[in-house]
Amino acid sequence: MSGHNKWSKIKNKKAVTDAAKSKIFSKMAKLISTASKQVAGDVTSPILRAVIDKAREYNMPADNIERAVKKGTGSDAETLDAITYETYGPAGSALIIEALTTNRNKAAQEIKFILSKHGFALATPGSALWAFTKEQAGWKPNTTIPLSEEDGKKLGALIEELEDNDEVQDVYTNAE
Repeated sequence: MSGHNKWSKIKNKKAVTDAAKSKIFSKMAKLISTASKQVAGDVTSPILRAVIDKAREYNMPADNIERAVKKGTGSDAETLDAITYETYGPAGSALIIEALTTNRNKAAQEIKFILSKHGFALATPGSALWAFTKEQAGWKPNTTIPLSEEDGKKLGALIEELEDNDEVQDVYTNAE
């Protein structure tokens, strides 16, 4: 039975990598179906093409991409709302959290819970946006704030937990 332990180790490692891929694929599927809905399923449109290319960078299977495109164009397509949340993190670093959800209330409560667990709260709309400039690729900080090592660890843990949430698509910060 010497091979039994080796197989269980391989199985556990595979389960971890599969879970990470699944999380990324579900986020990409939401983005694809939203873009598909915007352009009525036109795969040649630049919006949908860019999202599909991003999904392919993560090695998302072609049938999953096609399914997400069809889901966005179908009559039973869910309406996904893009929401931007703002907050301040350790040492006054500004954070912008972009979410894509079918239920605004649920997403807000989940983000508020994660923030409160780390000792922070949502900021009023517009209070952190001043520190960023909107670009095609996302939000670019106008100025950066240096953080101590301890604050950097706190911010890293907060961002990691936010990104683990299914509704959160991206988190931007102006910390160095």
